[in-house]
Amino acid sequence: MIVSGCNLYTGIYTVIHTSGGIISRMEEIKDRPVQETDPILSRGFVDAQVNGYKGVDYSGQDLTEKKILTLIDALAKSGTLRHIPTIITNSQERIEENLTIIREAVEHNPRIRQAIAGIHVEGPYISADDGPRGAHDPLFVRDPDIGELSRWQEAAGGLLKLVTIAPERAGSIAFIQEARKMGIAVALGHCNPTKEQIEAAVDAGATISTHLGNGSHALLPRLKNPIWEQLANDGLYAGVISDGFHIPPSVLKVYSRAKGLDKIILVSDVALLGGYEPGIYNWGNIEVEVFSDGHLGLPGSPYLAGAGHLLDWDIPLFRKASGVSLLESVKLATTNPVVALRLGGHKGNFQVGEKADLIVFQDDEVRLKIHSYCHGLVEEALFKEENQ
Repeated sequence: MIVSGCNLYTGIYTVIHTSGGIISRMEEIKDRPVQETDPILSRGFVDAQVNGYKGVDYSGQDLTEKKILTLIDALAKSGTLRHIPTIITNSQERIEENLTIIREAVEHNPRIRQAIAGIHVEGPYISADDGPRGAHDPLFVRDPDIGELSRWQEAAGGLLKLVTIAPERAGSIAFIQEARKMGIAVALGHCNPTKEQIEAAVDAGATISTHLGNGSHALLPRLKNPIWEQLANDGLYAGVISDGFHIPPSVLKVYSRAKGLDKIILVSDVALLGGYEPGIYNWGNIEVEVFSDGHLGLPGSPYLAGAGHLLDWDIPLFRKASGVSLLESVKLATTNPVVALRLGGHKGNFQVGEKADLIVFQDDEVRLKIHSYCHGLVEEALFKEENQ
């Protein structure tokens, strides 16, 4: 495969050759001025929170290896070449079963193995209150259980990288400490903790806020609230859904200034109805509308029902809201999740001899238009119309 364009990391027009899944050659054409219409060469995006997409649900009873592969191929067309499947609040049996399905798929299928960077269990150790609980089933919400965590990691074959909990729940501090000993990162989310509870959780080893600003009460105290406290805590990365529906652009700008770009991770938090045509669908026992702009909500109400957009949409929106550069915004969905979750993999400029991990896209204020991608032995050229 041969691709060319403006190298995002150097600003120089570059030609990259791949062979056998490896970058075999790079040519910098320094005397060729970069033009505004040139495609851009970048690392593939890493989405640290994918619940599902186009009818595939990582928490569903019908999860299979084939469905996981379908989801991976759909994400790649948006520039996301690696992601972290997210299993939400459920019974111990369902969580263990789906962890096992993902682990077996990773072990069996090389394409799945290179695309899945780890697994995230979001809940069930979250707030039981309406608002912070979000759409999680209250039947399964419970206190942290270290024994249960050990069984999760055994079922996942060591792939469990992240668990989201509410730090105000009984036993949370001991749970965080034990999770860190097991090499599992802990995030605070779907919670309503005090400043002291947040600080205790960070001291115990929590390092991330799950989709900061979402999974909370609709009305909060003006100044003393968990969003401000997590934003101000330098020990926490902030996971952010920058689709324009979950967080207003003005708040994204504030996040970028207050938290700092090195501490923000852009996540899609996309759900199984993401990518569907506009219409009303049954999602379990509730009706969900896919609107013409792609967002998901409860029909006839202002309430969201998960996320419907991917990082090719979220990155330019964050960039526009915050005023940062394209390179800085892309790092929030490439370098930052790799560093925060210790996922391994390449960061920064391309190098000859490394495994190919690249996308070619056209910059756009609304949605990045992916032209092609290469991830190891998987290469595909795409028609621009597929991303419009």
